[in-house]
Amino acid sequence: MLVESPPEPRVATVSAPPTRRVIRGVGLLVALALLVLVALVSIAVGAKPLSMGEVWHGLFQDSGRYADVVVGERLSRTLLGLLAGAALGLSGAVLQALTRNPLADPGLLGINAGASAAVVTAITYFGVTSLTGYVWFAFAGAAAVGALVWFLGGSRGATPVRLALAGTAISAALYGYLQAVMIMDQAALGKMRFWTVGSLNAATADTILQVLPFLVTGTLLALGLARPLNAMAMGDDTAKALGAHLNRTRALSMLAATVLCGAATAACGPIVFVGLMVPHMVRSFTGPDLRWILPYATVLSPVLLLGADVIGRVIARPAEVQVGIITAILGGPVFIHLVRRRRTAQL
Repeated sequence: MLVESPPEPRVATVSAPPTRRVIRGVGLLVALALLVLVALVSIAVGAKPLSMGEVWHGLFQDSGRYADVVVGERLSRTLLGLLAGAALGLSGAVLQALTRNPLADPGLLGINAGASAAVVTAITYFGVTSLTGYVWFAFAGAAAVGALVWFLGGSRGATPVRLALAGTAISAALYGYLQAVMIMDQAALGKMRFWTVGSLNAATADTILQVLPFLVTGTLLALGLARPLNAMAMGDDTAKALGAHLNRTRALSMLAATVLCGAATAACGPIVFVGLMVPHMVRSFTGPDLRWILPYATVLSPVLLLGADVIGRVIARPAEVQVGIITAILGGPVFIHLVRRRRTAQL
């Protein structure tokens, strides 16, 4: 007698009606088109505005002054904004899914501050001068602070508010350390100031090439975790019954978030609230399925970051306001709204 072997356990996914899947697919194409438009605006806007025709000439036809401005300066800045925005949004979505905490964000949980503090320490006390060296220090600082926030927030019993408070307290302490280091080391003040605010204005082709492998690796790893994170959203017991490997998923999720946040912070400095705002906006359209949330966050987060960068260049022309300041101004009210909404729901 032939005995059929039991089917292999499969990780559950959140199903959706065909019509809704079509709407999501069309929406993702619209998001991609919006990303292309914002990228072109980012190239066109600066101390000297350029028309779309001049941008086209600078990119594909001209080898003179337009090419120097467009390709030599603004294209690198825009590409770094695309990569860093995708990394921050994707890491925020992964952290929210991992902690089941809608307030999770690399900046809010202190991960950005940890990476920044480690980079400044590398510059001041270890004489590190290359971006390759910064990246490894940024990874170490991001991972250490992420683990500390998780521990102080209560580990498995952590609540959104406790995690946010722990992250805020650690961020405040680390930024105090950064200020103290800058006061004591005036020679490195200009270089370190870049990592205390967050900016895209130092982007170069070399910067992009050095962080690109890390960002691609982190992005692929994060996108590959959508199915097991969907299962974990149903609870640990259900996830185990469905065949999900909880410890492996948690470790890989933290690794993906650390790699993405560490590389982005090493290249741009700490930029907050991108990973908080975009996943919330996306979730209201896609629902809870991370197979859609993660791609949408990857596409729309650069839209927010580049849009904020353009605003910073316009409102203080011919100078500029760093993008980290603009995202903080935009994200503060959003965070307050989310906290108030959750508090009202618990009453």
